[in-house]
Amino acid sequence: MTDRPFRPFRVAAWLALAVTVGLAELAVPPLVRAEIELPPGFQARVYVTGEGFGPPDSPRGRGIPTTTTLTVDHTGALYLARAGRRYSGGEFEYLSCLYRIPVGGARLTPATEARFFHGPPLINAQVGGARDGHTLLVTTFDRDRHVGVLYRLDGGGTRFLAGGTPGEPTLPPLLVQPEGTAVNAAGHVYVADRDRGLVIRLDASGQALDNVRVLRPRVLAIDEGDNLWIGADGNAEAPWQAGPGEIWHVSPSGERRLVLEGPLAQGLAVGPAGLVYVADRQGGEIFALTADSATPAAAGRVGFARFTDGDAPRGIAFVPDNAETRAAGLAGSLFVVVIRSGVFGLNEIVRISGPFNDPTRLRAR
Repeated sequence: MTDRPFRPFRVAAWLALAVTVGLAELAVPPLVRAEIELPPGFQARVYVTGEGFGPPDSPRGRGIPTTTTLTVDHTGALYLARAGRRYSGGEFEYLSCLYRIPVGGARLTPATEARFFHGPPLINAQVGGARDGHTLLVTTFDRDRHVGVLYRLDGGGTRFLAGGTPGEPTLPPLLVQPEGTAVNAAGHVYVADRDRGLVIRLDASGQALDNVRVLRPRVLAIDEGDNLWIGADGNAEAPWQAGPGEIWHVSPSGERRLVLEGPLAQGLAVGPAGLVYVADRQGGEIFALTADSATPAAAGRVGFARFTDGDAPRGIAFVPDNAETRAAGLAGSLFVVVIRSGVFGLNEIVRISGPFNDPTRLRAR
């Protein structure tokens, strides 16, 4: 395939963290604060932060520019997608590259952030991919042109997979506002198109196979049984608005069930023991759905993390468990994008580690 252009995280305590990424000035400060209530045995530490960022008319704060989604590759490297122009005007000032954060984390500043840029500048980018970290995807869309694109991340760039302007002027675009992605065992790619109210299944070459109709789908995940989980905004027209949101389960045979109504899932990830973790920004918490939650009658929320002091979670991603990530000491950890004290424009990435493979540890909080 050829490239195509497109215009497109209560531990109320001071936690020690010393991170090195090869350059001394990029080390994370040794003292950072994480206001998260977690079950016993779990720990939370800031993994990516920054300083010197913020709107020109506001005081600079701690954190990096607004980040909507994140994913982890098979080596443990972290990819972050900065927020784009979804609900405001302007264009070129919202063009931004992805961040690629090496193993160990980082502290970014306006003078050093370019060292972490990955790929070309994109509008409204979101990252995702397969749970094993070998397939990384990015979606992007142009709100004014009503056209979206799905790319595969290869090396330092992007490779066109699906979407874009149709070859025939009379044909509608395949993708309008693509957001979350997921990959099943067969290598098929699912894309949530929020504008069209569809989750589209594509083959490995980017050809559409079928779709599931859901109102404003946003985030996707594939569990160990190859079931598709969908976090949808439902009646909420913007992520900061109250729901009710919806969480759907779609079996490999295509049977669709509404599992839970209420939470607005801004992050969705399958963790160890087959639990599906949901980042509820409006509720200020991360909870899990048990393996028997595929039917509404059995749907049960297992409490995990509660955010305090105005903090809230956004995107979440688990680190794949393989030889490389075990050697790096990251295997099975959960990364969380955190909004600090209600400041939307600055976020931090927090790493949560602990006995995720023991679901009984999650119930106490």
